[in-house]
Amino acid sequence: MEDLFGRHRGLLETAVKALSDRGFWSPFPEVPSGKIYGETAKDDGEASFKALLGTKFDLPGHPEDKRLGSEVSPWGPDLKILYPATGAATLVAASKAAGDAWADASPELRVGVCLEILTRLNRISFEMANAVMHTTGQAFPMAFQAGGPHAQDRGLEAVATAWVEMTRTPGQATWEKPQGKAAPIVLEKNWQVVPRGVALAIGCQTFPTWNTYPGLFASLATGNTVIVKPHPGAILPLALTVKVAREVLVDAGFPADVVLLAVDQAGAEITKELVTHPDIGIIDYTGSSAFGEWVRNNARSAQVFTEEAGVNSIVVAATDDFSGMCANIAFSLSLYSGQMCTAPQDIFAPRAGIETNEGHKSFDEVAAAIGAAVDALLSDPARASGVCGAIANPATLARIDKARSFGRIVRDSQPLASGSSATPLIVAVDATETKAHEEECFGPVAFIVAVDSAEAGIDAAASLARRKGAITAALYDTEEARIAYAVKSFARAGVNLSINLTGNIFVNQSAAFSDFHVTGGNPAGNASLTDTAFVANRFRLAMWRRPKAA
Repeated sequence: MEDLFGRHRGLLETAVKALSDRGFWSPFPEVPSGKIYGETAKDDGEASFKALLGTKFDLPGHPEDKRLGSEVSPWGPDLKILYPATGAATLVAASKAAGDAWADASPELRVGVCLEILTRLNRISFEMANAVMHTTGQAFPMAFQAGGPHAQDRGLEAVATAWVEMTRTPGQATWEKPQGKAAPIVLEKNWQVVPRGVALAIGCQTFPTWNTYPGLFASLATGNTVIVKPHPGAILPLALTVKVAREVLVDAGFPADVVLLAVDQAGAEITKELVTHPDIGIIDYTGSSAFGEWVRNNARSAQVFTEEAGVNSIVVAATDDFSGMCANIAFSLSLYSGQMCTAPQDIFAPRAGIETNEGHKSFDEVAAAIGAAVDALLSDPARASGVCGAIANPATLARIDKARSFGRIVRDSQPLASGSSATPLIVAVDATETKAHEEECFGPVAFIVAVDSAEAGIDAAASLARRKGAITAALYDTEEARIAYAVKSFARAGVNLSINLTGNIFVNQSAAFSDFHVTGGNPAGNASLTDTAFVANRFRLAMWRRPKAA
């Protein structure tokens, strides 16, 4: 194969520049347009997806002693795809066997392979969108964006960061120490990137590619082999990823087992066996706090990076665009039925109401207006389905039923016509009377929480982030002094803050090359995508030196 690093060098250099600029940049178009991806790309992608249904998924040379797969689309049909599966010990042994060749490769070679994998993944974005849609419940537009280009952006961001960190130290230098009248001591010094070994990437069901790609590509670029462990309900998106990665590796002359797929099924998971295996050096985990805590406590000597759960909050203190605020919040609550780690759950508002461009609004008026904005957004069934998508896990529906009893229902949840679905439930509570809103209620459930003042709302939200974790926070306000107080409070709580969002930008969204996703500064996760600490701890530098020949 031709020099992959040379082929993609321009892409890498632009990505490295984007890391420091932090402005908008995306090399992978997020619009599912035939003018961009080809006039037949949409139909071809759907046909490729349908051709996989009811088949044995092909991963040439992959270790297997059985076939597993029980994915059911939240939109209806069983996928009936069977994947190669084997035990944890076999996977780790195969990964270790492929490790030397990958570790010995130069950073240029590895980065070139990673960039080629991402480029090929972009070509199958429509097929991937169908795979993501029918395993997560995302509507097609979101599945295309989040499962395809946005995930690829995050993977590229990890590769670019890895390249910066691996090349920060030169590969070779001449060290010369003066010795007075005697000849100087001259040494030739060399530094080599040494990976930790076998990495384990544990995927989630709701965003299998978006959440997995940063760790996957950060580990690969820095010389680690990777075992990709999908959620049993969302195997296909990561199986497609592994298939593409193995094809590129073989084309480039490396063992395919540098990347492996760890398939299991609900009730017979192999995750714990992999996590506790002594040869696992890195673990990337996305999922619940309960299992995240288990991973952190049982991972032996592995370097663990987690994105876990939290309670994201909005504080409504004042606004100069009341209708715009309500519409923005309504979309944030409705998008993918709240099944996003960035989705808001608690909306804190002063018990006495707020000042707006439409005059004073009481607490009840604020709550009613947000509920009405959700109704307006979801009034058209087709648009409602496109915004809300479907519910990936039946336990989410059970949480909605339980939450109805927590307070006064401002807006009840209703199913949509398509798939397993539910629109947002909005419940009003008073912070002096209940703590129900302080527990994560993943899915389309939101609490409007009455507090003594705007400042009390800021304090409550920041305290909740420190204690329970939060990935996002939002504030609506018109007083600069109070905004400054909120900025400091949320920063100290380790949560990213959005202020006065209206229009087509939402607190749920996180942009690669600009936004750091999670801070690692509260219980919602111990890592940040994809800062230096997320990447640099995946390798070490080893030196060898000797006297330099005259």
